[in-house]
Amino acid sequence: MSSFDDRADAFENKYAHDAEMQFKAEARRNKLLGLWAAGVLGKSGADADAYATEVVKSDFQEAGDEDVFRKVSGDLGDKASEADIRAQMQTLLIEAKAQIMDT
Repeated sequence: MSSFDDRADAFENKYAHDAEMQFKAEARRNKLLGLWAAGVLGKSGADADAYATEVVKSDFQEAGDEDVFRKVSGDLGDKASEADIRAQMQTLLIEAKAQIMDT
C-alpha cells in the first residue's frame, strides 16, 4: 500500500471515530436533558428514567436537534422558556462529551 492509501485509510478511520463519538455525545446529552426535564416536571426514579428514554428516542424522528427540542418544549410548556431549554442543551452537550472522554 502506498503512503497515500495509508493516509486515506487513517482519515476515514478518524472520520468514522469522530462521527461515532458525536452520536454518543448527543445521545448522552439527550438522556441528561430528559432527566433535567423530568425533574422540572416533578418526575423521579423510574418515571424520570422512562421520560429520559422517550427524549432519546425522539431524536430519531429527523436529523438535527429540533425534534428533541420540540419534544421537551412541548412537554414542559410554560415551565421553561425556549432560551432555557436551548441553553440546557448546550451545557449538557459539553457535560456529555466530558463524561464520554472520562470513560
